Amino acid sequence: MTESAREEGLVTGVVLIVSAVTWVMLTVNPGGILSLSHCPVTQSGASPASFRMLFEMNPPSSLAAGWALMLVAMMLPTLIAPIQHIVSRSFRHRRLQPITLFLAGYALLWMAAGAVLLAAELMLGVLAPKSYLPAAGVGLAAFVWQCSPIKQRCLNRNHNHTELRAFGWGAKLDALRFGVSHGFWCIGSCWALMLFPMLLPQGHTAAMAAMTFLMISERLDPPAPLSWRLRGPGKLIRILVAQTRIRWQSLRPNSTSPSAVV
Repeated sequence: MTESAREEGLVTGVVLIVSAVTWVMLTVNPGGILSLSHCPVTQSGASPASFRMLFEMNPPSSLAAGWALMLVAMMLPTLIAPIQHIVSRSFRHRRLQPITLFLAGYALLWMAAGAVLLAAELMLGVLAPKSYLPAAGVGLAAFVWQCSPIKQRCLNRNHNHTELRAFGWGAKLDALRFGVSHGFWCIGSCWALMLFPMLLPQGHTAAMAAMTFLMISERLDPPAPLSWRLRGPGKLIRILVAQTRIRWQSLRPNSTSPSAVV
């Protein structure tokens, strides 16, 4: 195995481990340490009292913490390719800084977008508590957006991994700009897929997992012409099926081996 392949494998492993740990935190939430924003908190309908109750039970710090965990769990696996791009173009002893700056720029935009999506979630939670109608509406919008040429443009720009300088403030600026740019196009691609699970009265974790699977899969497709077409998780499913078949074949005993002869 080449040095480059080892480094790519290390990046993939670290990212998937961090994402898996975050998924456990979102699922288990030990001791109720996080008040996740996607939990409905009021049944009284739209009124000043219901809005006060909503913000008392979901302070901004808890909302930000829940959104940050959701962001890490769902979006970090989609960043494997850009992080590998930074690693391949950085000196080994300088890699941590550009990766950190890239993630900071990316997270900055997504946290700002999260404020808008959380506000929409809270508003719809008051207007239609325990209702699947908001999720259904956003789901329809997400489907249309998923098929649109604008979605394809955002996906294409997510593949645009520009050159990064290796030294000085230019290297820092390039890494930060790369994170901001990637975050901008990522928001354009995934905003509806992120909002949909937040609006479900039940089944948030399963919906988040399904949206994550879809977002990872569409990142594996190469840039394509702008057009209306259905974009689904087919490529990732084919890869998993092929890898499972290969592993299964490697575990099966050889029918011509002495142990298989009666």
